[in-house]
Amino acid sequence: MIKSQFTLKQLEAFVLVVDTGTFRKAAAALGTTQPNVSARISSLEASLDVVLMHRDAGSVRLTEEGKKLVVAARQVIWSGEALLEEAKRQDLIKERLRLGVTELIACTWLHDFLRAFKEAYPSVSVELQVDLSREIDRSLAGGQLDLAVQTAPFSTQLEGGLALGSYPYVWVATPDVAQRIGVEPGLAQMFGHSILTHAKHSKASRELADYAQAHNLPKDQIVHSNSLATCVPMAVDGMGIALLPRQIVAPEVAKGRLVELAADWHPSALEVFARYDDARVPRFVRHAAGIASRIAAQEIDNEK
Repeated sequence: MIKSQFTLKQLEAFVLVVDTGTFRKAAAALGTTQPNVSARISSLEASLDVVLMHRDAGSVRLTEEGKKLVVAARQVIWSGEALLEEAKRQDLIKERLRLGVTELIACTWLHDFLRAFKEAYPSVSVELQVDLSREIDRSLAGGQLDLAVQTAPFSTQLEGGLALGSYPYVWVATPDVAQRIGVEPGLAQMFGHSILTHAKHSKASRELADYAQAHNLPKDQIVHSNSLATCVPMAVDGMGIALLPRQIVAPEVAKGRLVELAADWHPSALEVFARYDDARVPRFVRHAAGIASRIAAQEIDNEK
């Protein structure tokens, strides 16, 4: 029997240093101190009588033995999770889910997801990053996030992930504006107003700019914002016509403060995915992606 030659805390510290690249980031992810992480790994190396990594200034490099053992360490950690799940004691999984979501998700079904996840894993805390999809992509690739709910396209490719559905764009305006230009206007009519939409680098904004250029429409009428939530009250206040995902404007349309316009052109729908690195994340992250898939499907069904 191996008895207590090493502990799960030592293995977790080892794996997180590998995943995040530094002792400092691993300590932050574990909610402890850098010296504590270093001590855990040193104890693990002493118990196994092996050097797992070389500590360079500001970074770490796995030894050949370390590259083999980090794979085995993950398996031990995953097996521990599987044991608790089989015993239906998910409440004993005391971890942290580092979650990144785009503003679209934060403004729609994020809270439903968090409630469902809390019910499934009551002792797992959630550290949340709400940001642009490209920033979430960077954090996920850098090991600062476990799970990202974001829109395509992606700059990095990962093995783990689930498609969560499509989110179409709609044109909306106040009832007064809709009455003046009609509910089936051409884009030339709409470009007589400011066009409120989100970040300039987004796929929809690029498609809109390309369309405007191809049809000699004034691109300076396009008002970009990194905040989708900010565009909605601007549209309600009559500051322009908004081109936004339907789900984010649906409440104002239902209240009659905005009217959906039957325009003759729309950009490509947003494709949303739950993404994670299947080779390194704990089991509960995969289950969290499944919960996100279920909640997203319910949200889309409610919109139909």
